Amino acid sequence: MDRKIVRDLAAKYFREANSDENRSKVALHKGVNDLKMIRPIVLVNELPLHEFNTEGELTLYCEDPLMREVEHFFRVQLYRKKHFNDDNHMYTYYPIMKQGSLAHMSGISIEEDRIESGGHVAAHMYKDVLSTEEELEKIYWKPGHYDRDSTMKRYELVADAIGDILPVKIQGYQMGMGLAVWDDVAQWRGAENLLKDLADRPEFMHQIARKLTDGYIKTIDDGIKNGMYAVEFPDMHCTANYTNDLKPVTDFDNIQPVNLWGRGVAQIFGFVSPQMHDEFDIQYQLEALKPFGLVYYGCCERLDNKIHLLEKMHNLRKISITPWADINAAAEKIGRKYVMSVKPNPANVGAGFNEENVRLELKPIIEAAKRNDCSFELVLKDISTVDNKPQNLTKWTEIAMEMVNDYA
Repeated sequence: MDRKIVRDLAAKYFREANSDENRSKVALHKGVNDLKMIRPIVLVNELPLHEFNTEGELTLYCEDPLMREVEHFFRVQLYRKKHFNDDNHMYTYYPIMKQGSLAHMSGISIEEDRIESGGHVAAHMYKDVLSTEEELEKIYWKPGHYDRDSTMKRYELVADAIGDILPVKIQGYQMGMGLAVWDDVAQWRGAENLLKDLADRPEFMHQIARKLTDGYIKTIDDGIKNGMYAVEFPDMHCTANYTNDLKPVTDFDNIQPVNLWGRGVAQIFGFVSPQMHDEFDIQYQLEALKPFGLVYYGCCERLDNKIHLLEKMHNLRKISITPWADINAAAEKIGRKYVMSVKPNPANVGAGFNEENVRLELKPIIEAAKRNDCSFELVLKDISTVDNKPQNLTKWTEIAMEMVNDYA
């Protein structure tokens, strides 16, 4: 039964992934990322799937754990295509992620109070477990490894089940959140303690930044050595990394940072001054991200007043602009120099959904981008709820796609 389920889904997925519409989306993403925009991109991501299964379309029936993973992948992708037909590009293969572990900093466990929401987005209250130099010494760098045997076993099982319908491909990892020193520290310390100590104990905070940055640099080197990264991985934290502007790979057994996107973020630094942001984060980012071919910086922190700091990165290509930023200031400073990755407010697909409110939010974004000749994308993410009405997100996507298609 498991085999029939995944084969039927693979056949449906194959048709969608190999459609002219899906293939054309790569050119759209490359246009935005290469600063030669055909039209703006619209993406929805970080979805509250627990609220979407009203008609049973996401119900899993496979019993084998690996086949359930395959089934889940297909059902989510097909659901997205049917209900939120944004610019998400569907792989033309089924990805088997390399098994093992990426290197990371370890030694301290996060202690938190979490308010469950039923989805991946939830409220947290973190407890301070990194308040002294002695506790900092507990953090150590743990090397990663590639478990080839486990990877090949998964590959062979899935390829046997669906490989004659849809290609199955072993896939490496992308940079993920990249250098996110202060996102990690915010979970170890809590926001209040972190922010206070930037002012009251700067030397200690620099010690933290130095140790974690050194660990990140070693982590990248370790991942390269173990062959854990991939240039073809199309996802880069809710956006797409398709581009013609990275140095081509000539030896796939020796992928280097210059062939990859780097990623930097310091979300808690949305609350600090440009000077403090520069001292405690940007200076470390400059060192860690220097080897990468292109860099995407930012997530949920406001950056419209800090773009002059980011411009120190010679390889900067994409900047995140949140709902709390001044879109006119951001667009004017970014212009055609970088990609403006705009994050609309996910609250607008929750309770009280109103089509006019969606248009009122998106219109100034599009007008500011057009006025300043920006290459940009609209990325709706961090969606904790759609008020149990998936049609809210369907309608938001329809409106956004209509507006970007009218952009020209």
